Amino acid sequence: MTNPMILSGIAKFFIGLILGITILLAGGGAVAYYFFTKLSANPAKPIFAEEQPAQPVKSPDSAKKPAQSTQKPKPSPSPTPTPSESPEPEELPPGAYEARVTWPEGLSLRDSPSLDANRIGGVAYNQDIIILKESDDKKWQRVRLAEGEQEGWVKAGNVERVE
Repeated sequence: MTNPMILSGIAKFFIGLILGITILLAGGGAVAYYFFTKLSANPAKPIFAEEQPAQPVKSPDSAKKPAQSTQKPKPSPSPTPTPSESPEPEELPPGAYEARVTWPEGLSLRDSPSLDANRIGGVAYNQDIIILKESDDKKWQRVRLAEGEQEGWVKAGNVERVE
């Protein structure tokens, strides 16, 4: 005959073992899930020095002077051009075409076609640009911003052609 105390002790041992393994697995899974979600989140969009608004410089004397209320004259409305006066779109160089940025975080504008090149600005998501040419290896594109004269290189494959 077997002793009921021995069977009870063996049952307690196996239940404790199964419960301990379950708690360890659940805790490990929770920690893995936490780190996975933190590592898979996209970083914040970078803000380049050219995109930050200029801060007004305050002189030490400005803090001592009382604030003066000055009325600024209202600007007169500028005449709106009629459809016949609208400016003509500028001519694109041969082989150039208009495109729009499709990369959600925007693109870094570089001074040469390399990841090690200096960043000279940025191009926002959905911004219109002009593709001037591609690098020999087709991995970079020379672009000009549509609303400015700034030119630089961006990584290829992050824009779509606009007709």
